[in-house]
Order: sequence, then C-alpha cells, then structure tokens
Amino acid sequence: MYKFFSENNNIYINGIEEFDLPHTLDCGQAFRWKCDENGVWSGIAGNKFLKLEKLSDGTVVLYNTNETDFNNFWKNYFDLERDYTQIVKKLSQNPTLKAACEYSYGIRILNQEPFETLCSFIISQNNNIGRIKGIVERLCENFGEKIDGGYAFPTAEKMASLTVEDLAPLRSGFRAKYLIDAAQKVANGEVDLYHLRYFPLEAAQQELMKIKGVGPKVADCALLFSHHQDRAFPKDVWIKRAMYTLFDGELPDCATDYAGIAQQYIFFYARDTKLLTNE
Repeated sequence: MYKFFSENNNIYINGIEEFDLPHTLDCGQAFRWKCDENGVWSGIAGNKFLKLEKLSDGTVVLYNTNETDFNNFWKNYFDLERDYTQIVKKLSQNPTLKAACEYSYGIRILNQEPFETLCSFIISQNNNIGRIKGIVERLCENFGEKIDGGYAFPTAEKMASLTVEDLAPLRSGFRAKYLIDAAQKVANGEVDLYHLRYFPLEAAQQELMKIKGVGPKVADCALLFSHHQDRAFPKDVWIKRAMYTLFDGELPDCATDYAGIAQQYIFFYARDTKLLTNE
C-alpha cells in the first residue's frame, strides 16, 4: 500500500505500484496533460491545475497541492486506491496478455469528470490526439472559467446555451452539433450522466447513445474513463485489428472483469510494437 506525506505544499507518494506517468497520461484516455523537457507533467482536472513528476527512486511528487485536495480529489482521479498489481496478476494468466501488461507497465485508469470525458471522446471521432488536444484546449479557453494555471472545462449548462456557430473557433467540424446536443441533454436531465456507474453496462451504453453522434465506442470510452465501468471495452478499427491479431477476436476469460483495463494494455502494446501497422 502506498504512503504519502505533505511538505512545502507538495505531496510525496511512496510505494505506489503500477504507476507510469507517460503511459497513464499520454495513452489516449485524457487530453489535457503535457510534459516538459524535464519530465514534469502539468494539466487541469476537476477545475484544479497540477504539476507532477516521478523521481528516479519511484516517488511521485504532486506539486503545489495539499492533503485536502489529495484526499478529496487526486487519489481518486489517479485511481490510487486500486491494486493494479493484482489486476495485472489476473490478466497475466494469459501469456499474450502478460506480455502486453509488462510492455504497458503502469497504465492506470483515470477517474475523470463525466461531462468533460464525454465531450472529449465526441471530439475524438475520426481524429488524432494532437487535434483532439487542440480542440479541447480551444473549447476551454473560449467557454471555460479562468482558474490558476489555465481554464476549467466548461459546464454542460454553459455549453447548452451555445450554438453550432458559437463553436466555430474550435474548428471541430461535424462534431460541434454533437457537442451541443450532449450539453443540452445533460443539462436538461434527459441523459442521466452522473449515475451511470450504478447502471448495468448495457443500460449505461443505451443512456449515452441517446446523444446524437454517440455510438458504442464513444459510450464505452466515457463509461470506462469516468464511471468505473471496468467491463466497458471501447472498440475502434485499431483495437479490433489488435484483437484478431493477438486473440483471434475473443478476449481471454481471465480479462472479463477488467476488460477495459485489458483494452488499454492491448492497444498500447499493439500500437508500440507495430502490430497495428503493415510493417
């Protein structure tokens, strides 16, 4: 179990297993984190700006924060209470998954704000990570609240009052109308966004797919990355290819309870080892 202490407005975390910052923050589950030339990451989540890094001795340092914010927000955001060592052990019952886990060491599933996550993956459709980050950044700068370190993600209520024309500065293309529809349906309660973690998976998927432009893949991303729906398994053309290449299309039984976490390991492993290319 990890331990932490506070000193000079910094939080120092020791003994945390399975936590790699690049693998977690730059694997395509979140789009507001950046790394500088010194290996220090910075980003905004939950209307809070944070810098963090992992030292050579394994200590993770969260800069300019306090125990209250750590206990009330950051430890849940980084999923620090979950034993990923045991999850990896279970997944490693399959030899191919074992190789994927070892290669993708340290990916943790972030517990993100539901509306931001939904919008981010609406934006992600037929898009690359660089463009996704740019659109999200422009959305926050144009319509989010100014906070220390940058801009918060705009609320559903704020975005529900906007038009597609208002979103023109984002350069989000066809996705703009989907963002507006999502905001309106969340703001008026037509979509019950904040209780989906308690829904059966299929019912949660159907709830999100009431929104225009939200299909199974976007729904599963939202459910996995902001609702603790670990059985959600987002499928795009790349993960489908990886599944057939590595597993003949069927997820091993040992991964059923943690299908979404396995998906992250599989995608990272297949992408970086060129299994998803023709090379």
